[in-house]
Amino acid sequence: MVKADCGSEVTSDGAVKKYCGMFGFLNVRKPLGITSHDVVYKIRKASGIKQVGHTGTLDPFAEGVLPVCIGKATRLIEYLNDDKEYLAVVKVGIETDTYDLDGNIISVSDKKITKSDLERILPEFRGEVMQTPPMFSAIKIKGKKLYEYARKGQQIEVEARKVFIEKLELKNFDIENQEAEILVKCSKGTYIRSIAHDVGQKLSVGGHLVKLTRTKAGKFNIENSVDLENFQSSLEVKKHLINPIDMLDYEKIEVDVAEYEKISHGNPIHNKNDISTGQVVILIYNDIISAVGVTDGDKILIKKVF
Repeated sequence: MVKADCGSEVTSDGAVKKYCGMFGFLNVRKPLGITSHDVVYKIRKASGIKQVGHTGTLDPFAEGVLPVCIGKATRLIEYLNDDKEYLAVVKVGIETDTYDLDGNIISVSDKKITKSDLERILPEFRGEVMQTPPMFSAIKIKGKKLYEYARKGQQIEVEARKVFIEKLELKNFDIENQEAEILVKCSKGTYIRSIAHDVGQKLSVGGHLVKLTRTKAGKFNIENSVDLENFQSSLEVKKHLINPIDMLDYEKIEVDVAEYEKISHGNPIHNKNDISTGQVVILIYNDIISAVGVTDGDKILIKKVF
């Protein structure tokens, strides 16, 4: 069996309260001005648990949904839905080298854009598109991150990548400030900064991202997110812990005591639900995920034990 994460904390009356077995997700609302790693650090400190991870980086100037995994639930990250949704504010008429408000201005246009101009070109960015990542990004090429080349003024060829943009909706356009509020629903790996830049290029005026809020990440949404400041102790972390069962979109199978014993030792069990071969299944015992398996004929092979 996997040993549970345990720890202790001193309560207000001086007593030592032990906690054990934190296993789940947090729907954290990341504030402006800090990194995603800063969020992980704060949750580690509050929970007393070292094994904490997030499911997708948000830049310091961005805010919103940042799913965080606690304990052995970090091993479930690969099984979470990767689709993201954002509310982005794009300022047209000014281009920066980072494609966002933190960069240096490299061009300015006096041409004024209208709402109809935007509505005309936005459909071209929907569906399966090729997107070139920003030079100021953490993608590695030849062993170095792109921003390392960019900071040294070195030019390097970056290949366009295929991404899928399910939704790209103009929600509002401030014609005076030339700022467009756009709702974006997209696949993992999509750079919203690149969308802002490409929209500006298409309009022949340049553009950059001035505000970004992640409103959804898989099943995690901003309406149910919890402000980071609310996580000050292990008790508060436990209070907001989400059972991974509720967030995973795979077939779920309740196992009995005998099956649980086999799973605990990594042994396969019978595919009693007759699920087709090659399917990921979540095995549950006492309302807790005990393992992740993959169907293989009349068996379920165990891939991860919790």
